[in-house]
Amino acid sequence: MPLEIGIDLGTANTTICQKETVILSEPSVVAINEVDGSVVAVGSEAKEMLGRTHKNLCAITPVKEGVIANFDTTVSMLKAFIKKVTKNSFFRPRVVMAIPACVSEVEKRAIREAGIAAGAKEVFLIEEPMAAAIGAGIEVARPIGSMIVDIGGGVTEIAVISLGGIVVSNSVKAAGNSFDEDIIGYMKRKYNLSLGTITAEEVKIQIGSACPLKDEITMEVHGRDSVSGLPKNVSVNSAEIREAISESLEIIIEGIKSVLEKTPPELAADIYETGIVLSGGGATLRGLGMLINKNIDIPVYIAEEPLNCVALGTGRAASEIKKMKGIFVGD
Repeated sequence: MPLEIGIDLGTANTTICQKETVILSEPSVVAINEVDGSVVAVGSEAKEMLGRTHKNLCAITPVKEGVIANFDTTVSMLKAFIKKVTKNSFFRPRVVMAIPACVSEVEKRAIREAGIAAGAKEVFLIEEPMAAAIGAGIEVARPIGSMIVDIGGGVTEIAVISLGGIVVSNSVKAAGNSFDEDIIGYMKRKYNLSLGTITAEEVKIQIGSACPLKDEITMEVHGRDSVSGLPKNVSVNSAEIREAISESLEIIIEGIKSVLEKTPPELAADIYETGIVLSGGGATLRGLGMLINKNIDIPVYIAEEPLNCVALGTGRAASEIKKMKGIFVGD
Protein backbone atom coordinates (compact mmCIF):
# COMPACT_ATOMS: atom_id res chain seq x y z
CA MET A 1 0.00 0.00 0.00
CA PRO A 2 1.34 3.49 -0.83
CA LEU A 3 2.19 5.73 2.10
CA GLU A 4 -0.24 8.62 2.57
CA ILE A 5 1.46 11.76 3.88
CA GLY A 6 0.68 15.43 4.33
CA ILE A 7 3.26 18.12 3.61
CA ASP A 8 3.34 21.68 4.87
CA LEU A 9 5.84 23.25 2.46
CA GLY A 10 6.47 26.37 4.50
CA THR A 11 8.65 29.41 3.94
CA ALA A 12 10.62 28.68 7.12
CA ASN A 13 10.06 24.95 7.71
CA THR A 14 8.79 21.90 5.87
CA THR A 15 6.82 19.50 8.04
CA ILE A 16 5.58 16.07 6.99
CA CYS A 17 2.84 14.17 8.81
CA GLN A 18 1.43 10.67 8.55
CA LYS A 19 -2.12 10.65 9.90
CA GLU A 20 -1.79 12.90 12.96
CA THR A 21 1.89 12.29 13.71
CA VAL A 22 4.78 14.54 12.67
CA ILE A 23 7.40 12.32 11.03
CA LEU A 24 9.72 15.07 9.73
CA SER A 25 10.21 18.75 10.45
CA GLU A 26 13.19 20.56 8.97
CA PRO A 27 14.05 24.08 7.78
CA SER A 28 13.14 24.84 4.15
CA VAL A 29 16.76 25.53 3.25
CA VAL A 30 19.03 24.06 0.57
CA ALA A 31 22.82 24.48 0.27
CA ILE A 32 24.00 24.59 -3.36
CA ASN A 33 27.48 24.30 -4.86
CA GLU A 34 27.50 27.23 -7.28
CA VAL A 35 30.30 25.73 -9.37
CA ASP A 36 28.37 22.68 -10.57
CA GLY A 37 24.87 23.37 -9.20
CA SER A 38 24.84 20.24 -7.04
CA VAL A 39 22.90 20.05 -3.77
CA VAL A 40 25.30 19.87 -0.83
CA ALA A 41 22.81 19.74 2.05
CA VAL A 42 19.12 20.24 2.84
CA GLY A 43 17.12 21.04 5.97
CA SER A 44 18.81 21.48 9.34
CA GLU A 45 22.30 20.88 7.97
CA ALA A 46 21.78 23.53 5.26
CA LYS A 47 20.31 26.07 7.72
CA GLU A 48 23.49 25.94 9.79
CA MET A 49 25.29 27.21 6.68
CA LEU A 50 23.10 30.35 6.27
CA GLY A 51 25.37 33.39 6.41
CA ARG A 52 28.42 31.16 6.89
CA THR A 53 29.10 29.83 3.37
CA HIS A 54 32.24 30.40 1.27
CA LYS A 55 32.16 31.91 -2.24
CA ASN A 56 31.38 28.61 -4.00
CA LEU A 57 28.60 27.60 -1.63
CA CYS A 58 25.16 29.21 -1.37
CA ALA A 59 22.43 28.44 1.18
CA ILE A 60 19.00 29.44 -0.12
CA THR A 61 15.35 29.25 0.90
CA PRO A 62 13.47 28.10 -2.23
CA VAL A 63 9.99 28.91 -0.88
CA LYS A 64 9.05 32.58 -0.52
CA GLU A 65 5.83 33.78 1.12
CA GLY A 66 4.37 30.29 0.88
CA VAL A 67 4.98 29.75 -2.84
CA ILE A 68 7.80 28.19 -4.86
CA ALA A 69 10.45 30.74 -5.85
CA ASN A 70 12.97 28.22 -7.20
CA PHE A 71 11.35 25.16 -8.77
CA ASP A 72 14.39 22.89 -9.26
CA THR A 73 15.74 23.55 -5.77
CA THR A 74 12.32 22.93 -4.22
CA VAL A 75 12.10 19.59 -6.05
CA SER A 76 15.57 18.61 -4.77
CA MET A 77 14.56 19.55 -1.21
CA LEU A 78 11.24 17.66 -1.39
CA LYS A 79 12.96 14.60 -2.88
CA ALA A 80 15.37 14.49 0.05
CA PHE A 81 12.59 14.89 2.62
CA ILE A 82 10.25 12.35 0.98
CA LYS A 83 13.12 9.86 0.71
CA LYS A 84 13.74 10.24 4.46
CA VAL A 85 10.15 9.42 5.40
CA THR A 86 9.45 6.70 2.83
CA LYS A 87 12.82 5.00 3.47
CA ASN A 88 13.02 1.88 1.27
CA SER A 89 9.35 1.67 0.31
CA PHE A 90 8.69 0.43 -3.24
CA PHE A 91 5.50 2.50 -3.41
CA ARG A 92 5.37 6.18 -4.31
CA PRO A 93 3.39 8.09 -1.65
CA ARG A 94 0.05 9.83 -2.09
CA VAL A 95 0.60 13.38 -0.89
CA VAL A 96 -1.61 16.20 0.36
CA MET A 97 0.20 19.55 0.15
CA ALA A 98 -0.92 22.80 1.74
CA ILE A 99 -0.98 25.97 -0.37
CA PRO A 100 -1.74 29.61 0.51
CA ALA A 101 -5.35 30.54 -0.19
CA CYS A 102 -4.27 33.40 -2.48
CA VAL A 103 -2.04 31.51 -4.94
CA SER A 104 -2.63 31.66 -8.69
CA GLU A 105 -3.47 28.72 -10.95
CA VAL A 106 0.11 28.78 -12.26
CA GLU A 107 1.49 28.55 -8.71
CA LYS A 108 -0.91 25.70 -7.87
CA ARG A 109 0.29 23.81 -10.91
CA ALA A 110 3.94 24.43 -9.95
CA ILE A 111 3.37 23.04 -6.45
CA ARG A 112 1.57 19.96 -7.79
CA GLU A 113 4.30 19.36 -10.39
CA ALA A 114 7.02 19.77 -7.76
CA GLY A 115 5.37 17.09 -5.63
CA ILE A 116 5.16 14.66 -8.56
CA ALA A 117 8.76 15.40 -9.62
CA ALA A 118 9.88 14.78 -6.04
CA GLY A 119 8.43 11.27 -6.07
CA ALA A 120 4.74 11.49 -5.20
CA LYS A 121 2.26 9.17 -6.95
CA GLU A 122 -0.59 11.68 -6.60
CA VAL A 123 -0.71 15.20 -5.20
CA PHE A 124 -3.83 16.75 -3.66
CA LEU A 125 -3.83 20.43 -2.72
CA ILE A 126 -5.51 21.92 0.34
CA GLU A 127 -5.62 25.59 1.28
CA GLU A 128 -3.48 26.39 4.32
CA PRO A 129 -6.26 27.98 6.42
CA MET A 130 -8.41 24.85 5.94
CA ALA A 131 -5.48 22.57 6.84
CA ALA A 132 -4.66 24.72 9.87
CA ALA A 133 -8.28 24.60 11.06
CA ILE A 134 -8.38 20.79 10.74
CA GLY A 135 -5.03 20.51 12.54
CA ALA A 136 -6.27 22.82 15.31
CA GLY A 137 -9.24 20.52 15.94
CA ILE A 138 -11.93 22.76 14.45
CA GLU A 139 -14.89 20.79 13.07
CA VAL A 140 -14.82 22.44 9.67
CA ALA A 141 -17.86 20.60 8.27
CA ARG A 142 -20.29 22.11 10.81
CA PRO A 143 -22.71 24.88 9.72
CA ILE A 144 -21.02 27.25 12.17
CA GLY A 145 -18.58 30.06 11.42
CA SER A 146 -15.01 29.52 12.68
CA MET A 147 -12.06 31.87 12.24
CA ILE A 148 -8.49 30.66 11.89
CA VAL A 149 -5.44 32.95 11.78
CA ASP A 150 -2.36 31.04 10.66
CA ILE A 151 0.81 33.11 11.18
CA GLY A 152 3.46 31.29 9.20
CA GLY A 153 6.96 32.28 8.15
CA GLY A 154 6.19 34.34 5.04
CA VAL A 155 2.42 34.91 5.11
CA THR A 156 -0.41 35.21 7.62
CA GLU A 157 -3.53 33.44 6.36
CA ILE A 158 -6.85 34.57 7.82
CA ALA A 159 -10.06 32.73 7.01
CA VAL A 160 -13.64 32.17 8.07
CA ILE A 161 -14.70 28.55 7.53
CA SER A 162 -18.16 26.99 7.49
CA LEU A 163 -19.67 23.80 6.01
CA GLY A 164 -16.29 22.51 4.86
CA GLY A 165 -15.41 25.59 2.82
CA ILE A 166 -13.66 28.94 3.14
CA VAL A 167 -16.27 31.71 3.14
CA VAL A 168 -13.96 34.74 3.43
CA SER A 169 -10.17 34.86 3.46
CA ASN A 170 -7.26 37.25 3.38
CA SER A 171 -3.48 36.84 3.15
CA VAL A 172 -1.14 39.49 4.53
CA LYS A 173 2.61 39.57 4.00
CA ALA A 174 3.38 40.12 7.65
CA ALA A 175 4.41 37.01 9.56
CA GLY A 176 7.33 35.38 11.35
CA ASN A 177 9.96 36.43 8.81
CA SER A 178 8.61 40.00 8.86
CA PHE A 179 9.22 40.12 12.60
CA ASP A 180 12.83 39.01 12.00
CA GLU A 181 13.32 41.66 9.31
CA ASP A 182 11.79 44.31 11.61
CA ILE A 183 14.27 43.38 14.35
CA ILE A 184 17.22 43.50 11.91
CA GLY A 185 16.15 46.96 10.70
CA TYR A 186 15.56 48.29 14.23
CA MET A 187 18.94 47.11 15.53
CA LYS A 188 20.73 48.67 12.58
CA ARG A 189 18.92 52.01 12.94
CA LYS A 190 19.24 52.32 16.71
CA TYR A 191 22.53 50.59 17.48
CA ASN A 192 24.38 50.39 14.12
CA LEU A 193 24.34 46.64 14.74
CA SER A 194 24.10 44.28 11.78
CA LEU A 195 22.36 40.97 12.54
CA GLY A 196 21.79 37.80 10.54
CA THR A 197 18.35 36.24 10.23
CA ILE A 198 19.20 33.39 12.63
CA THR A 199 20.21 35.85 15.38
CA ALA A 200 17.11 37.99 14.76
CA GLU A 201 14.91 34.91 15.07
CA GLU A 202 16.61 33.99 18.34
CA VAL A 203 15.97 37.51 19.69
CA LYS A 204 12.29 37.24 18.68
CA ILE A 205 11.91 33.88 20.42
CA GLN A 206 13.81 34.85 23.58
CA ILE A 207 12.40 38.33 24.30
CA GLY A 208 9.76 39.12 21.66
CA SER A 209 6.28 40.13 22.86
CA ALA A 210 3.12 41.74 21.53
CA CYS A 211 1.97 43.27 24.85
CA PRO A 212 3.85 44.82 27.77
CA LEU A 213 5.25 42.24 30.19
CA LYS A 214 5.05 42.45 33.96
CA ASP A 215 8.81 42.08 34.04
CA GLU A 216 10.46 43.11 30.78
CA ILE A 217 13.20 40.73 29.60
CA THR A 218 16.73 41.73 28.59
CA MET A 219 19.32 39.85 26.54
CA GLU A 220 22.76 40.39 25.05
CA VAL A 221 22.67 40.49 21.24
CA HIS A 222 25.81 39.73 19.27
CA GLY A 223 26.39 41.13 15.80
CA ARG A 224 28.70 43.30 13.70
CA ASP A 225 29.12 47.06 14.03
CA SER A 226 27.85 48.43 10.70
CA VAL A 227 30.28 51.39 10.93
CA SER A 228 33.56 49.79 12.05
CA GLY A 229 32.81 46.28 10.80
CA LEU A 230 34.00 44.80 14.10
CA PRO A 231 32.06 42.38 16.37
CA LYS A 232 29.76 44.17 18.80
CA ASN A 233 27.43 43.28 21.69
CA VAL A 234 24.34 45.26 22.67
CA SER A 235 21.93 44.80 25.59
CA VAL A 236 18.30 44.92 24.35
CA ASN A 237 15.00 44.55 26.22
CA SER A 238 11.61 43.17 25.23
CA ALA A 239 10.00 46.65 25.09
CA GLU A 240 12.39 47.61 22.29
CA ILE A 241 11.66 44.45 20.32
CA ARG A 242 7.92 45.05 20.79
CA GLU A 243 8.41 48.51 19.27
CA ALA A 244 10.41 46.99 16.40
CA ILE A 245 7.66 44.54 15.37
CA SER A 246 4.67 46.81 16.09
CA GLU A 247 4.00 47.69 12.43
CA SER A 248 3.88 44.03 11.35
CA LEU A 249 1.53 43.26 14.24
CA GLU A 250 -0.73 46.12 13.16
CA ILE A 251 -0.86 44.73 9.60
CA ILE A 252 -2.03 41.34 10.96
CA ILE A 253 -4.70 42.96 13.13
CA GLU A 254 -5.96 45.05 10.20
CA GLY A 255 -6.08 41.87 8.10
CA ILE A 256 -8.29 40.19 10.71
CA LYS A 257 -10.58 43.23 10.84
CA SER A 258 -10.84 43.22 7.04
CA VAL A 259 -12.03 39.58 7.03
CA LEU A 260 -14.54 40.20 9.82
CA GLU A 261 -15.98 43.17 7.91
CA LYS A 262 -16.66 40.91 4.91
CA THR A 263 -18.08 38.03 6.96
CA PRO A 264 -21.86 37.40 6.71
CA PRO A 265 -23.66 38.53 9.90
CA GLU A 266 -24.73 35.01 11.00
CA LEU A 267 -21.17 33.69 10.75
CA ALA A 268 -19.77 36.81 12.43
CA ALA A 269 -22.12 36.15 15.36
CA ASP A 270 -20.76 32.59 15.58
CA ILE A 271 -17.17 33.90 15.71
CA TYR A 272 -18.02 36.30 18.52
CA GLU A 273 -19.23 33.23 20.43
CA THR A 274 -16.55 30.69 19.45
CA GLY A 275 -13.59 33.07 19.21
CA ILE A 276 -10.53 33.25 16.96
CA VAL A 277 -8.01 30.40 16.82
CA LEU A 278 -4.34 31.26 16.24
CA SER A 279 -1.93 28.78 14.64
CA GLY A 280 1.54 28.88 13.07
CA GLY A 281 4.87 29.76 14.63
CA GLY A 282 3.87 33.41 15.04
CA ALA A 283 1.03 32.36 17.37
CA THR A 284 3.66 31.56 20.03
CA LEU A 285 4.67 35.24 20.33
CA ARG A 286 4.07 36.32 23.92
CA GLY A 287 0.84 38.25 24.40
CA LEU A 288 -0.33 38.11 20.79
CA GLY A 289 -3.74 36.72 21.69
CA MET A 290 -4.16 39.44 24.29
CA LEU A 291 -3.26 42.15 21.74
CA ILE A 292 -5.77 40.85 19.18
CA ASN A 293 -8.48 40.58 21.84
CA LYS A 294 -7.76 44.14 22.97
CA ASN A 295 -8.15 45.48 19.42
CA ILE A 296 -11.07 43.34 18.22
CA ASP A 297 -12.91 42.37 21.43
CA ILE A 298 -13.31 38.70 20.46
CA PRO A 299 -11.97 35.77 22.51
CA VAL A 300 -8.66 34.48 21.13
CA TYR A 301 -7.29 30.96 21.63
CA ILE A 302 -3.91 29.45 20.73
CA ALA A 303 -4.11 26.04 19.03
CA GLU A 304 -2.72 23.11 21.01
CA GLU A 305 0.21 22.58 18.61
CA PRO A 306 0.38 25.91 16.74
CA LEU A 307 3.64 25.17 14.91
CA ASN A 308 2.29 21.95 13.40
CA CYS A 309 -1.38 22.77 12.74
CA VAL A 310 -1.10 23.00 8.95
CA ALA A 311 1.00 19.83 8.73
CA LEU A 312 -1.32 17.92 11.08
CA GLY A 313 -4.29 19.02 8.97
CA THR A 314 -2.64 17.78 5.77
CA GLY A 315 -1.74 14.49 7.47
CA ARG A 316 -5.31 13.92 8.58
CA ALA A 317 -6.64 14.85 5.14
CA ALA A 318 -4.16 12.44 3.51
CA SER A 319 -5.35 9.60 5.73
CA GLU A 320 -9.00 10.34 4.84
CA ILE A 321 -8.73 11.37 1.18
CA LYS A 322 -12.07 9.85 0.12
CA LYS A 323 -13.94 11.25 3.11
CA MET A 324 -12.45 14.74 2.69
CA LYS A 325 -12.54 14.84 -1.09
CA GLY A 326 -14.61 18.02 -1.20
CA ILE A 327 -12.09 20.16 0.67
CA PHE A 328 -9.27 19.79 -1.85
CA VAL A 329 -8.51 22.56 -4.33
CA GLY A 330 -9.84 21.67 -7.77
CA ASP A 331 -12.42 19.10 -6.53
